[in-house]
Amino acid sequence: MNQKHLQTVLESLKNNEISIIDVIEKLKGISPTAFSQMDIDRQFRTGAPECIYGETKTAEQITTSIEALRTHNQPILVTRVQQSKADIVCQELTYIQYDPQGRCLWWTPKTDPKTTGAVAIICAGTSDLAVAKECEITLRTMHHQPAIYIDIGVAGLHRLLQQLENIRQHQVLIVIAGMEGALPSVLSGLVKAPVIGVPTSVGYGSHLGGAVPMLSMLNSCASGISVVNIDNGYGAAIVAGRILETK
Repeated sequence: MNQKHLQTVLESLKNNEISIIDVIEKLKGISPTAFSQMDIDRQFRTGAPECIYGETKTAEQITTSIEALRTHNQPILVTRVQQSKADIVCQELTYIQYDPQGRCLWWTPKTDPKTTGAVAIICAGTSDLAVAKECEITLRTMHHQPAIYIDIGVAGLHRLLQQLENIRQHQVLIVIAGMEGALPSVLSGLVKAPVIGVPTSVGYGSHLGGAVPMLSMLNSCASGISVVNIDNGYGAAIVAGRILETK
């Protein structure tokens, strides 16, 4: 619990608006629902708010979880949400935004960004944009505004070289690539910033649903690369956010 939230709770107790039992519950940092324990203290502890994984939840469960977070003025992020479920949620909660490409529901309290352009999201190809969108929205719920570079993969290195000086201005690079997954290796040999590689499931035949670019990134000859799991734009954004929190 952060200082502002704690002060609000104690003032409510002083004014007899809540009971001692209510205070104890609030100090636990948990907002329970009928089927979950929403971690409202996570943002204060880690710099990243609670996230709801939406793919296997019902629209009703997603709506209830969102409202539990909104009650505490928490940033809201729900990943991997199908359009049909998103339509139901957005009809009931009109403040929520939905990005169909990134498959994310999200909302943030109005606040100034912590950083603008400190982190860059770099896509090897347009087909990787779904993962990039999930990554971008996650960073925005952490109050970072990323720069985005699209379609500058190794199939035409001149496209990357045209952007290289701009890319070198960023503090952290999230590099997203499918096929053979070479782009993080190429970039890591050209820049000072840490590179977070995100393999995607974009590719043909024995590409193995993203296993090939993942293994390629893990076995990179270039140093300074960390790698998250296949299509894990959310995980890459969290790593980038934590790096920026320490700067």
